[in-house]
Formats: sequence, C-alpha cells, structure tokens
Amino acid sequence: MSDTVLCDVSGPIATLTLNRPEKLNAINYELADTMMALLDRLETDEAVRLLIITGAGDRAFSAGGDIHEFSESIKLGAQVAVKEFVRRGQAMTARVEAFAKPIIVAVNGLAYGGGCELTEAAHLTVASERAMFAKPEINIGIPPTFGGTQRLSRLGGRKRALEYLLTGDPFTAERAYELGLVNKVVAHDDLMSMARDLADRVLRHSPLTAAGILTAVTRGINMPIAEGLLVESDQFAKLVPTHDMTEALEAWKARRQPNYLGK
Repeated sequence: MSDTVLCDVSGPIATLTLNRPEKLNAINYELADTMMALLDRLETDEAVRLLIITGAGDRAFSAGGDIHEFSESIKLGAQVAVKEFVRRGQAMTARVEAFAKPIIVAVNGLAYGGGCELTEAAHLTVASERAMFAKPEINIGIPPTFGGTQRLSRLGGRKRALEYLLTGDPFTAERAYELGLVNKVVAHDDLMSMARDLADRVLRHSPLTAAGILTAVTRGINMPIAEGLLVESDQFAKLVPTHDMTEALEAWKARRQPNYLGK
C-alpha cells in the first residue's frame, strides 16, 4: 500500500498520518485512495476501536487538495474533473463522517481546503495552538469540493461559514474552537498526548454504544427531528439484546467497572 498515509496500530488505537510533508500533506489522488483503503481495512478490524488522523511534520495537517494534480483534471472538462477530483474527495470525507468507529483528528499545523474539510468531517478534533485553518478555494476560482460548503455551515452557522468561504481568509485554532470545528486547543507539544487522552476517555465505553451514537448523530443531523428520533430509537432497539447494554446496566447498579465484549 502507498506510503502517502502511514498506519500505526497500538492496542485499540490506529493512528493514520498524512505523509507528504514536502507538499504540506496535500491530498493527491493517491493519498485519498490510500486513505479509503485503510478505512475499509480498519473498519473490519475488531481489535481497532478508534482512529486518530494527523499530519507528518510540524508545518501542516494538510494544505488541501493537490492543485497541480487536480488542475490537470479540470483541463479535461467538468465530467472528468468531477469524477477524478470532486467525487474522490467527497467520498473520502463522507467515509470519515460515517465511519462506524470514532475518529479524532489531531491538527498539527495548517488545515486548509481539503485539510479543513477532513477536520469538519471527523467526529472529534484536537488542535495545536499553532494550527491555522482556511477555506481558500475561492482564491483559485473554485468552491470547496470535499464538502466544505456544507459541513462548516452546519457546524458554525451560515453567516460565519460564508465569511471564510467568500473571503478565503485564514483563521486561528481558537476561532475554529468558537465555530465548533475543534473540541480542544492545546499546546503544540501536547497535541498527540491530548488526542490519546481523549481517545482513552471514549474507549472506556462500549464500542457498540459508540457506534450507535455515531450512526444516530451522522444520519439524524440531516433529517427533520421526527425522522432523526426514529433513527435514535432504532439504534437503541438494536442495542437492547446485546451483552454490552446489559453489562453496562448491571455494572452501574453494582458500582463496578463493566466488562464489554462488543457483542
């Protein structure tokens, strides 16, 4: 498999590192395809319960799509550009958003364009105090293409999102926190330890329950609330016959730690 994304599995946590530091971890087609293949593999790996995604080097999480590559697709016309560039990027961020296991993004530097869109799609985000975000696509004459017109407005509100979509201006990690794009801003040297600390707090709980919550939120957020509540009810019903739900309830009543089996 391509080394554009590195994968390190330690216990229940898989860390994926975007690995094109000389290109500020720009997302080319090879990187996007490698990410998709790794997500497919890790989703079915029962030993892996949570993913952390970060970038190689100290300068960037990802500076966005690889402009030199996708501009060649654009030269071939809209049909080719949509197939090779837009659909590939949207599939990747949608896969992250709908992933059945929690995904934490650790933003170690620039998160521009597609890097920002990966952050928007992830379930949780920890950002270095040095991190900078931007929706700079307007500067090269295109709208965001990996979901950036949709997710930032849902996270931060229409007018706040449009300020950055229409100006292309960068914004700080603290502003990303205010917009709801980031859960926590930490000292740069503490980034990965804080991401793992957050991971540990998630991993205390049943993986089945976590998956049910992720499904209910991801599917329900784009539905009218009445339909979203049906999704919530369905996820609850699926958990009722499981060992994990029974064990969690019995452990709580007995004031002991639960023993989850993921069944």
